Amino acid sequence: GHGLRVQLQLPLTLSVLRALLVEVAGEPYAFPLTQITRALKLQPESIETLESRQHFNFHGQRVGLLAAHQVFDCGDPKPPGSDLPVIVLGNRDARYGLVVDRLLGERELVVQPLDARLGKVKDISAAALMEDGIPVLIVDVDDMVRSIEKLLSEGLFPQVQHDSLEVTDRKRKRVLAV
Repeated sequence: GHGLRVQLQLPLTLSVLRALLVEVAGEPYAFPLTQITRALKLQPESIETLESRQHFNFHGQRVGLLAAHQVFDCGDPKPPGSDLPVIVLGNRDARYGLVVDRLLGERELVVQPLDARLGKVKDISAAALMEDGIPVLIVDVDDMVRSIEKLLSEGLFPQVQHDSLEVTDRKRKRVLAV
């Protein structure tokens, strides 16, 4: 005559995303695999400069090269090794190479929408938790391409060099959400 009643509530809409994890300024970021053209290691000697803009040849097309630190407006990059880790973003008409600190690998992430009270966060679409509980921001690639085009239209031509990545000196920003 005794029993146990268990009630489980499961989300009906669970979005799983395959993403490439990268490190920028010591923080992980996730780029949806469906929105990146390629991830590669770029040799410094393949970087060319034309009209103050750096680019490299990718399948016969000139691809502009930028530092992720400048786009995300975060701290100084660490000095690169012999090859630069680059993510190629955009479409055939507007394609850019984004230099990151490290490529961390591919993962499946459960997408968690950002709280509506935050409003639209520049270049970010959502968040996720990795297996070890570390939060990771999921990049809105279309918004990031617009941010890159805005930087370039304002005449800001960030230079990516083999010896050092040049970006403006900024302090690292952190937000604690409780």
